[in-house]
Amino acid sequence: MIKFFRWFLLLFLISTLTGCFYWVRAYQTYLQMDDFDQYFAITAADEFNISFRDPILYNEDFVSLSKLQPSEKISRKAGESWRYWFRKVDQQGNIVQPEVKFYFDLSFNQEQRLTLWSFSSLFLEMAPAEFLEISIRSLGGAEINQGKRQLRANTDLIEKIDADLPQRKQMLSQLGQPLEIEHTDGQDVYHYHFQLETEGVEEGYEDRALSIVKLIFDNKTDEMIKMSGRFIGLKISINYKKFVKAKG
Repeated sequence: MIKFFRWFLLLFLISTLTGCFYWVRAYQTYLQMDDFDQYFAITAADEFNISFRDPILYNEDFVSLSKLQPSEKISRKAGESWRYWFRKVDQQGNIVQPEVKFYFDLSFNQEQRLTLWSFSSLFLEMAPAEFLEISIRSLGGAEINQGKRQLRANTDLIEKIDADLPQRKQMLSQLGQPLEIEHTDGQDVYHYHFQLETEGVEEGYEDRALSIVKLIFDNKTDEMIKMSGRFIGLKISINYKKFVKAKG
């Protein structure tokens, strides 16, 4: 299950707030996911990139929905690029040394419409590319839960992948020790905090600048079976085992 792009796709559709242009664009983007390869393209190397072939959303939509300004803005002839930096912090909110950080990049064309969303390599340690792609694709035909204002992906419609689950040892080598470890029901839950670098937070939404990430491991196999977190107002939750073919 993944709750992904919900602020883009449905917030204004299923709320009673005003601002119909925002939710209309969000809903149109949601509908595009039913024909994923017609409207989107995914490439993955050092970064994971989602290209919007027929872009609808404006940069102002993203700020309105997330309530957060980017860490950096770069103007180019072809448009504008935004970067959101997330840095690992301790319980007091101090940046951990040596520094552990990742970013999201958003690229907009000359019309200020979103054309590309990129995830840095460190983020892919938590959400490996093959799992991130299948999670995004599973949003086509997702169930809309109006009460909770979220999408519930239908994993039965997606062909499972032949992939190994992420390993605890690899995760620790990239992210370092967690802030807290919770032991429950044969699982180890690792808690990490990442602070967004931003100077523009709308009043009342200060908590969105802090990303609380949970990585859940099977304590017998050391495999990561689930990750969840909120990043600039976007909730991501991936149950890895639902997307993997049964072994043997």
